[in-house]
Amino acid sequence: MKITKIDILKNAIWLTLPPLLFGLSLMNYLPAVLTPALFNKGIPDILANGENIVRILVFAMPAFFSVGLSTKTQKQGLVLYLAGVALYCLSYGALIFFPDSVWSTSMIGFVASAYTNLFWMIGIGLLGEKFYFPARLRYRPVFFIAPVLLFLILHITHAVIIYQRSF
Repeated sequence: MKITKIDILKNAIWLTLPPLLFGLSLMNYLPAVLTPALFNKGIPDILANGENIVRILVFAMPAFFSVGLSTKTQKQGLVLYLAGVALYCLSYGALIFFPDSVWSTSMIGFVASAYTNLFWMIGIGLLGEKFYFPARLRYRPVFFIAPVLLFLILHITHAVIIYQRSF
């Protein structure tokens, strides 16, 4: 299959960039326990390594499929993606601007930057249209959503451990 300019524009990898760049650019402003220097400290190796391996898979997979807006599922995926990015940004904002608030010091608020990924990541999966490789393998959202769910289980578990250790 020849990859065209349209294929490059419709590549799902572009949808990972806003939340990824947002998170990376602001992570040093989060409460100290959520900064890179402390986030992995004391986390069991199996959890940290599993989370990182699945994270690489989840963030690499979108490079191999395009997105579209022609079906009802894809349109729902766009809504979920946009809502998820907004929730993810709000979760960061609460932790940065109101670190001592009831929300930010509760488990639900503290871990929100981990679990709000669910919405925008599943949105990407639902937006998927076709793979760029073997035409016989038809794109299905579950191919992306299954590793996303595994990543989120590990990532949220990691964040809960940080919360329990900190509060």
